[in-house]
Amino acid sequence: MSVQFEVGLGMSVASVSSSGGVTVSFAERFASSEQFDLIFREGMGLVETTASYLDGAGRRESKALSPQIAVAYATESMRLTTRLLEIASWLLVRRSLKSGEITQDEARVKRRRIKLATIGRPAHTKDFDKLPAELRRLVETSFALNDRIVAIDRALEAPPLAVVAGRDVPNAVQTYQQQLASAFGHDSPARH
Repeated sequence: MSVQFEVGLGMSVASVSSSGGVTVSFAERFASSEQFDLIFREGMGLVETTASYLDGAGRRESKALSPQIAVAYATESMRLTTRLLEIASWLLVRRSLKSGEITQDEARVKRRRIKLATIGRPAHTKDFDKLPAELRRLVETSFALNDRIVAIDRALEAPPLAVVAGRDVPNAVQTYQQQLASAFGHDSPARH
Protein backbone atom coordinates (compact mmCIF):
# COMPACT_ATOMS: atom_id res chain seq x y z
CA MET A 1 0.00 0.00 0.00
CA SER A 2 1.34 3.46 -0.86
CA VAL A 3 0.05 6.68 0.61
CA GLN A 4 0.32 10.08 -1.02
CA PHE A 5 -0.18 13.37 0.76
CA GLU A 6 -0.40 16.71 -0.99
CA VAL A 7 -0.19 19.57 1.42
CA GLY A 8 -1.06 23.25 1.52
CA LEU A 9 -4.00 25.48 0.71
CA GLY A 10 -5.63 24.55 -2.53
CA MET A 11 -4.01 21.17 -2.50
CA SER A 12 -5.55 17.83 -1.93
CA VAL A 13 -4.92 15.17 0.61
CA ALA A 14 -5.06 11.81 -1.10
CA SER A 15 -4.80 8.26 0.09
CA VAL A 16 -3.90 5.83 -2.66
CA SER A 17 -4.02 2.09 -2.16
CA SER A 18 -4.42 -1.00 -4.29
CA SER A 19 -8.19 -0.76 -3.80
CA GLY A 20 -8.36 2.86 -5.02
CA GLY A 21 -8.25 6.12 -3.16
CA VAL A 22 -10.21 9.12 -2.04
CA THR A 23 -9.14 12.68 -2.69
CA VAL A 24 -10.34 15.56 -0.56
CA SER A 25 -9.33 18.98 -1.83
CA PHE A 26 -9.35 22.37 -0.15
CA ALA A 27 -11.51 23.65 -3.01
CA GLU A 28 -14.15 20.98 -2.48
CA ARG A 29 -14.11 21.40 1.29
CA PHE A 30 -14.34 25.18 1.05
CA ALA A 31 -17.17 25.11 -1.50
CA SER A 32 -19.24 22.85 0.72
CA SER A 33 -18.40 24.68 3.94
CA GLU A 34 -20.34 27.14 6.02
CA GLN A 35 -17.57 29.67 5.29
CA PHE A 36 -18.46 29.62 1.58
CA ASP A 37 -22.13 30.10 2.40
CA LEU A 38 -21.25 33.10 4.60
CA ILE A 39 -19.05 34.77 1.99
CA PHE A 40 -21.67 34.04 -0.69
CA ARG A 41 -24.39 35.75 1.35
CA GLU A 42 -22.07 38.63 2.20
CA GLY A 43 -21.13 39.16 -1.45
CA MET A 44 -24.66 38.97 -2.78
CA GLY A 45 -25.88 41.19 0.06
CA LEU A 46 -23.28 43.79 -0.86
CA VAL A 47 -24.43 43.66 -4.50
CA GLU A 48 -28.04 44.28 -3.40
CA THR A 49 -27.12 47.03 -0.94
CA THR A 50 -25.00 48.79 -3.56
CA ALA A 51 -27.68 48.56 -6.26
CA SER A 52 -30.26 49.95 -3.85
CA TYR A 53 -27.98 52.83 -2.85
CA LEU A 54 -26.97 53.75 -6.41
CA ASP A 55 -30.60 53.68 -7.60
CA GLY A 56 -31.92 55.62 -4.60
CA ALA A 57 -30.00 57.78 -2.14
CA GLY A 58 -26.84 57.74 -4.25
CA ARG A 59 -28.65 59.14 -7.26
CA ARG A 60 -30.08 61.96 -5.13
CA GLU A 61 -26.70 62.66 -3.51
CA SER A 62 -24.90 62.76 -6.86
CA LYS A 63 -27.18 65.54 -8.14
CA ALA A 64 -25.97 67.84 -5.36
CA LEU A 65 -22.26 67.35 -6.20
CA SER A 66 -20.06 69.85 -8.05
CA PRO A 67 -19.27 68.86 -11.66
CA GLN A 68 -15.72 67.72 -10.75
CA ILE A 69 -16.93 65.57 -7.83
CA ALA A 70 -19.87 64.29 -9.94
CA VAL A 71 -17.32 62.90 -12.43
CA ALA A 72 -15.45 61.22 -9.55
CA TYR A 73 -18.79 59.85 -8.30
CA ALA A 74 -19.66 58.42 -11.72
CA THR A 75 -16.19 56.89 -12.07
CA GLU A 76 -16.20 55.31 -8.62
CA SER A 77 -19.76 54.00 -8.91
CA MET A 78 -18.85 52.40 -12.26
CA ARG A 79 -15.69 50.82 -10.79
CA LEU A 80 -17.68 49.62 -7.78
CA THR A 81 -20.35 48.07 -9.98
CA THR A 82 -17.75 46.34 -12.15
CA ARG A 83 -15.90 45.00 -9.09
CA LEU A 84 -19.12 43.66 -7.61
CA LEU A 85 -20.11 42.00 -10.90
CA GLU A 86 -16.77 40.18 -10.95
CA ILE A 87 -17.18 39.13 -7.29
CA ALA A 88 -20.74 37.93 -7.96
CA SER A 89 -19.55 35.99 -11.02
CA TRP A 90 -16.84 34.28 -8.97
CA LEU A 91 -19.32 33.40 -6.22
CA LEU A 92 -21.86 32.05 -8.72
CA VAL A 93 -19.24 29.89 -10.46
CA ARG A 94 -18.20 28.45 -7.09
CA ARG A 95 -21.83 27.85 -6.12
CA SER A 96 -22.55 26.15 -9.45
CA LEU A 97 -19.56 23.90 -8.89
CA LYS A 98 -20.74 23.14 -5.35
CA SER A 99 -24.22 22.17 -6.53
CA GLY A 100 -22.89 19.98 -9.33
CA GLU A 101 -24.28 22.17 -12.12
CA ILE A 102 -20.81 22.44 -13.66
CA THR A 103 -17.65 20.35 -13.55
CA GLN A 104 -14.27 21.41 -12.16
CA ASP A 105 -13.00 21.89 -15.72
CA GLU A 106 -15.99 24.06 -16.64
CA ALA A 107 -15.44 26.10 -13.48
CA ARG A 108 -11.79 26.63 -14.44
CA VAL A 109 -12.78 27.90 -17.89
CA LYS A 110 -15.39 30.25 -16.44
CA ARG A 111 -12.95 31.46 -13.75
CA ARG A 112 -10.41 32.52 -16.39
CA ARG A 113 -12.95 35.05 -17.69
CA ILE A 114 -13.36 36.68 -14.27
CA LYS A 115 -11.06 39.59 -13.44
CA LEU A 116 -10.65 39.99 -9.69
CA ALA A 117 -8.69 43.23 -10.06
CA THR A 118 -7.39 45.35 -7.23
CA ILE A 119 -6.92 48.61 -9.14
CA GLY A 120 -8.48 51.94 -8.26
CA ARG A 121 -7.89 51.82 -4.52
CA PRO A 122 -9.42 54.78 -2.66
CA ALA A 123 -5.96 56.08 -1.71
CA HIS A 124 -5.19 56.43 -5.43
CA THR A 125 -8.44 58.12 -6.39
CA LYS A 126 -8.51 61.90 -6.68
CA ASP A 127 -11.31 63.50 -4.64
CA PHE A 128 -12.31 60.20 -3.03
CA ASP A 129 -12.64 61.94 0.34
CA LYS A 130 -15.18 64.37 -1.18
CA LEU A 131 -17.56 61.62 -2.31
CA PRO A 132 -20.70 60.81 -0.28
CA ALA A 133 -19.90 58.79 2.86
CA GLU A 134 -22.09 55.84 1.85
CA LEU A 135 -20.41 55.47 -1.54
CA ARG A 136 -16.98 55.57 0.16
CA ARG A 137 -18.13 52.92 2.63
CA LEU A 138 -19.42 50.66 -0.15
CA VAL A 139 -16.19 51.04 -2.15
CA GLU A 140 -14.05 50.21 0.88
CA THR A 141 -16.27 47.25 1.82
CA SER A 142 -16.10 45.95 -1.74
CA PHE A 143 -12.29 46.09 -1.71
CA ALA A 144 -12.14 44.24 1.62
CA LEU A 145 -14.39 41.50 0.22
CA ASN A 146 -12.47 41.44 -3.07
CA ASP A 147 -9.18 41.00 -1.19
CA ARG A 148 -10.58 38.05 0.77
CA ILE A 149 -11.90 36.43 -2.40
CA VAL A 150 -8.58 36.96 -4.20
CA ALA A 151 -6.80 35.19 -1.31
CA ILE A 152 -9.30 32.32 -1.38
CA ASP A 153 -9.08 32.10 -5.16
CA ARG A 154 -5.28 31.88 -5.04
CA ALA A 155 -5.50 29.12 -2.46
CA LEU A 156 -8.05 27.23 -4.54
CA GLU A 157 -6.03 27.53 -7.74
CA ALA A 158 -2.56 26.86 -6.28
CA PRO A 159 -0.77 23.88 -7.78
CA PRO A 160 -0.37 20.91 -5.47
CA LEU A 161 2.84 20.17 -3.63
CA ALA A 162 3.41 16.44 -3.41
CA VAL A 163 5.08 14.50 -0.64
CA VAL A 164 5.01 10.80 -1.41
CA ALA A 165 5.61 8.21 1.31
CA GLY A 166 8.81 6.31 0.74
CA ARG A 167 10.30 9.05 -1.48
CA ASP A 168 11.90 12.31 -0.46
CA VAL A 169 10.10 14.96 -2.49
CA PRO A 170 10.86 18.42 -1.05
CA ASN A 171 8.07 20.90 -0.56
CA ALA A 172 8.22 24.47 -1.88
CA VAL A 173 9.69 25.89 1.34
CA GLN A 174 12.44 23.29 1.39
CA THR A 175 13.18 23.92 -2.28
CA TYR A 176 13.35 27.68 -1.69
CA GLN A 177 15.63 27.22 1.33
CA GLN A 178 17.92 25.01 -0.72
CA GLN A 179 18.04 27.60 -3.51
CA LEU A 180 18.91 30.33 -1.01
CA ALA A 181 21.58 28.19 0.62
CA SER A 182 23.13 27.40 -2.74
CA ALA A 183 22.98 31.06 -3.84
CA PHE A 184 24.83 32.14 -0.70
CA GLY A 185 27.33 29.27 -0.81
CA HIS A 186 26.01 27.22 2.13
CA ASP A 187 25.50 23.49 2.04
CA SER A 188 22.19 23.65 3.88
CA PRO A 189 19.89 26.36 5.20
CA ALA A 190 20.53 27.62 8.71
CA ARG A 191 18.32 26.17 11.40
CA HIS A 192 16.92 28.28 14.20
